[in-house]
Amino acid sequence: MSVEQIIFYVFAALTLASALMVITAKNPIQAALSLVLTFFLSAGIWLLLEAEFLAISLILVYVGAVMVLFLFVVMMLDINIAQLRAGFIRYLPIGLLVAIILAVLLVMAVGPAHFGLAQFVEPARHAADYSNVRELGRVMYTVYVYPFEIAAIILLVAIIAAIALTHRRRPETKRQDPIKQIAVKREDRMRVVEMDSEAQK
Repeated sequence: MSVEQIIFYVFAALTLASALMVITAKNPIQAALSLVLTFFLSAGIWLLLEAEFLAISLILVYVGAVMVLFLFVVMMLDINIAQLRAGFIRYLPIGLLVAIILAVLLVMAVGPAHFGLAQFVEPARHAADYSNVRELGRVMYTVYVYPFEIAAIILLVAIIAAIALTHRRRPETKRQDPIKQIAVKREDRMRVVEMDSEAQK
């Protein structure tokens, strides 16, 4: 067994352990941090496959942005941990069934020739000037150009919908109009009232 195989098995085992900690942790903060560890270990596996760009993207996008948002939301919400534990026990059989189905589909998709502990398919070696970023761009904009454009349109629609939902006008919402604030005059804010003075007693 080579050094790369040992590193792969270590990273794979740690990835599975951290993924199990995500769904079995009692504290939501621990679950989120376990998910961060899972992302880092998955990035290490991608580095073994010579996919440096995807590994760095996983760390920057998911760990640097998405997980920060997850932690922010989890820490801002008042989560009832006892209720979560009751739900975990209730839906455990369904979760195990879904996990078994996904594992079977994964074995069927990857195939027995490339799946299993007994076999290790070493990735093809490339030259020193090989760039997986250039290769990824070539495949994305030639073979998968239509799925890429469809995904871009879906994300654009989601962004527009989020902006429209955020900036919709509601009757109970108070808003400031900067144009009206700038155009205000002294006469609009202050009124001088003349009153007769009272006679001193």
